[in-house]
Amino acid sequence: MKIWVDADACPVVIKEILFKAAERTRLELILVANRSMRIPHSSYISFIRVGAGFDVADSEIVNQMEKGDLVITSDIPLAALVVEKDGLALNPRGELYSAEDIRSRLSTRDFMESLRESGVETGGPPPLNANDRQRFSNQLDRLLTRYGRKG
Repeated sequence: MKIWVDADACPVVIKEILFKAAERTRLELILVANRSMRIPHSSYISFIRVGAGFDVADSEIVNQMEKGDLVITSDIPLAALVVEKDGLALNPRGELYSAEDIRSRLSTRDFMESLRESGVETGGPPPLNANDRQRFSNQLDRLLTRYGRKG
């Protein structure tokens, strides 16, 4: 299992949790973004910078990931592609996307997007809080224990 991160939108605190997990489990962690970012020096952590553009990082992740890989993203269309390729998709709030719920999540996302396009102010998600970070950390540990390997 490799861990892929849709890194442009991933909160710093979640990246820090992932850095520690990669070191602890000795699993490869790959951050993908269209802007440079600092990562710790580690033989388990790498960074791929992609060109600017809509969904360029998403395409890079989907093209390189393999069945059973874990992708960290809050992007529901990317999560749907990951699930379709038999990967695991986890958002920064600790919610695991599944084949059973991804279609309804996509429908809700598309509905909210159409509201925004018609001028309705829908607001964004609330800021990440301590409970979200703990839920993410717990879910990540469960996934790595079940599908990854512990160091």
